[in-house]
Amino acid sequence: MSTAPAPYSTRRAVEENDLSACFQVRKNVFVGEQQVPEEIEYDAYDAGAVHVLAVAADGSALGTGRLLHGSAAEGKTGGAEAVGSLGRLAVTREARGFGVGAALVRAIEDEARALGLTAVDLHAQTHALGFYERLGYVAYGPEFPDAGMPHRAMRRTL
Repeated sequence: MSTAPAPYSTRRAVEENDLSACFQVRKNVFVGEQQVPEEIEYDAYDAGAVHVLAVAADGSALGTGRLLHGSAAEGKTGGAEAVGSLGRLAVTREARGFGVGAALVRAIEDEARALGLTAVDLHAQTHALGFYERLGYVAYGPEFPDAGMPHRAMRRTL
């Protein structure tokens, strides 16, 4: 049985080394574990997105997520200007099961509130629906494929 990577904290990734850590976690989880093609994992939205990072006390990266807002989010939120889009949520294999993912979601919601957004949308892999439901997200619309995996749209009002 593994032990929790405690204590850990979350922060907005602004410095280049934090952003690099975010991208490395995404590469390990999405490209490495889930076989998402690397050319679709990174996109033009990364430059303007708000990225959050979870780090262990020793500074090692445990997880990441990003928030799209404004015009970058409109295609994912049905054009609702006050709704952000949470995406690219990834937690390293070693850190799963210890609340890191939930802490990242809450950190993204805090960033959304700071931007004046009233809700957050996301596209959840169907196996993760229960995780997001426990955090207050409600699924809507039909299931759809994304990167070859089934997803559902979800929203939480802030």
